[in-house]
Amino acid sequence: MWYLCVFYHRLLDYRKPEVESLAELFGVFNSRESESGRENGNLEKKCLQWRLPQYHHPDSPFHFVDLPSDDIARKVANRSILVKGVYELWGEGSTYEELEEAIKAYPDERKLPYLTSESTFKITIDSFGKVMSSKEQNDRIQSFSYIPFKGRVNLRSPDHKFWVLETDDSGSNNGLPPVDQKRIFFGREVGTADRKLLPTYQLKSRTYLGPTAMDAEMAFLMANQALTAPGKLVYDPFVGTGSILVAAAHFGAMTMGADIDIRVVRDGRGPDCNVWSNFKQYGLPMPLGLLRADNNLPPWRPGLKEVFDAIICDPPYGVRAGGRKSGGRKLLKGVVGPYTVPDDKRTDHIPSTAGYCLAECVHDLLDLAAQMLVMGGRLVYYYPVLREDDTIDTNFPEHPCFKLVAACEQILSLRYSRVLLTMVKIGPYTEEIAESARIQHLEFKENHLKWLEEGNLRSAVFSPVDSHPGGEGYAKLGKDSKPKYRGKYV
Repeated sequence: MWYLCVFYHRLLDYRKPEVESLAELFGVFNSRESESGRENGNLEKKCLQWRLPQYHHPDSPFHFVDLPSDDIARKVANRSILVKGVYELWGEGSTYEELEEAIKAYPDERKLPYLTSESTFKITIDSFGKVMSSKEQNDRIQSFSYIPFKGRVNLRSPDHKFWVLETDDSGSNNGLPPVDQKRIFFGREVGTADRKLLPTYQLKSRTYLGPTAMDAEMAFLMANQALTAPGKLVYDPFVGTGSILVAAAHFGAMTMGADIDIRVVRDGRGPDCNVWSNFKQYGLPMPLGLLRADNNLPPWRPGLKEVFDAIICDPPYGVRAGGRKSGGRKLLKGVVGPYTVPDDKRTDHIPSTAGYCLAECVHDLLDLAAQMLVMGGRLVYYYPVLREDDTIDTNFPEHPCFKLVAACEQILSLRYSRVLLTMVKIGPYTEEIAESARIQHLEFKENHLKWLEEGNLRSAVFSPVDSHPGGEGYAKLGKDSKPKYRGKYV
């Protein structure tokens, strides 16, 4: 059944992938596979059917989506961060006269169960790209007197909520995606998002924070992309202050994290200000464990495989913090040999570390995920890209065990974006796969942008515009090519 899905107008690239991930979480694709059967053992790509309303731009917050039932639509909307609401559409039109004709033509068997005398109702007016006064809203509500409501109005807790959603045309120059004609929708509310999560978990009220703590909205989006749910085990190899695991724990997942800085995972800022206190603050289950571990030298015993249901992380790529690995410069260069820390100094010992370039970090992350994720498990992580001529390099890291299912760009500056990559494990991890991945990594590192290996991302992001190879022309091009409406830049 087709539903009207209305998004919050922000993070445009994240909207559909989040809904599709939640649809998979709630079994949409499994039910459709069982209905249609499996042909030759090959499954088609798991994605929903979408279509745009008439006259609407692809970046419009209004989309139609095909979902199997009200129950699935409600679950997706209630769990989503970017879905404002999902509605059963009773009619649409460019004018209120057209809308009336469409509502009257909508099948009575679909309308009558919600118009009975035993039920209460409420009609709400919402607009996109314009502001309406209270009088205008009341006049529009009164115009729906032709709908045969038999129940009473209840503004506080109605049984059924109906919405009038009105868009403005692009002639008003409101800074939003262009719409050729005004469009009006009328529908029954099926489900809405719980945006109260965001002020509850906002970083400014968090007990323990670090310079790279993940924003609450992003952390919940990453958790949704990873299909976190009760009974699943989620791992963050760059846990820091635990922001991502907090979001995963909110959705009921068991969590586990690691970080190379023992001062973060063990000490924090005291007994009442550490990673554990962040979970205690929100009444969430504590992590199963927090390890002092190196992504370059993982602590897992040989032969251990397929432990985690999801790995979610924000690798250190050198903008706010650079990556570190165990060893120290002298040890890695062979100036000194391996050493053993004496027993009497182990309690307060902080191991020496050395620089850890992004290419090596991502390769180790993919290798870890290929080995430790269950089949069908998801790896969700941020990857930085530089923008040039208002485009990005889509040469993302690959691995034989994984299939890329979503790449969501967030533009952070004229030159710099980060892309949320969602990868699904589709094959087992073997020695042959590991060798193939190593060769693939070397080819990727050789062919990819120079800054990736040399760690020049920070200087490229924060250097003056005139120092960019494109000079003033580059700045002008980027400025002129930026869309004239809000979206990825929010």
